[in-house]
Amino acid sequence: MTEQGLSRLLLEAFRAVDAEVGSALADRGSPGLSPGHAAAMLLVDRRGTRLTELAARAGITKQAMMQVLDDLESEGYLRRQPDPRDARAKVVKLTARGVRGRAESRRAISGVDARVRRHLGGRRYDTLREALESLATPES
Repeated sequence: MTEQGLSRLLLEAFRAVDAEVGSALADRGSPGLSPGHAAAMLLVDRRGTRLTELAARAGITKQAMMQVLDDLESEGYLRRQPDPRDARAKVVKLTARGVRGRAESRRAISGVDARVRRHLGGRRYDTLREALESLATPES
């Protein structure tokens, strides 16, 4: 298999899992949450997290994270407050709706993960995760 073939398979697998997470979120009463929104909410600490930290955790640019946060804020899942340690910075905090959305996101993602484990079997699932983690870790 060529490198391009592997890239295509990884992309198709990602899209299938992502779509399943989206369906699970809708089934749990959160049709307005995308898998990307769900993943972003899982990155927010209970006491709040700065935008730069969220972007770093997600592995995306600050601008891309800002767009996700704008979406979540407009839907009432989070709010931004001045950082008490640095007045120039803002801290992202989940609202009560956001805490519920994060819990539903966690359950939806865990449910899809469990289904994939059942589908592949434990050993193949663990091997796949190890291989993907290895591919995602840049070589030093």
